[in-house]
Amino acid sequence: MIAHIDITGVGNYSPDESSKKYIRKKIGSLSRLAPRHARKSMRAEVKLAEVNRAHGNKYEVEVLLQVPDKTLTAKDSTLNILAATDIVEAKLAAQLRRYKAERIPHVGRRKLLNHFKRSFAREQQA
Repeated sequence: MIAHIDITGVGNYSPDESSKKYIRKKIGSLSRLAPRHARKSMRAEVKLAEVNRAHGNKYEVEVLLQVPDKTLTAKDSTLNILAATDIVEAKLAAQLRRYKAERIPHVGRRKLLNHFKRSFAREQQA
């Protein structure tokens, strides 16, 4: 779990306790996708806002996830604050997977050398 999750309401919106608990659960579970070196220093800042649009009231969720050397950001707005949280969590999960692939040299590069060996062997036969 991410140790530091700051949940704030923007403007005159203040989130209730059940939505805070849900956000802590969803955003906190993202730590399992992060590299081990980044888990201890991860911080999340969640901003919740109620936006009045032409088609009705919407809730906007913006999450800033600070990992070593980078800040990951995701933002979404839907009719339900819990649905917006789910969408933002999916966006951050994809960003964390990319971050992990960049940071750890052996992830995502398995059997890369075998491809070169095979193509080199084919060229030698021809």
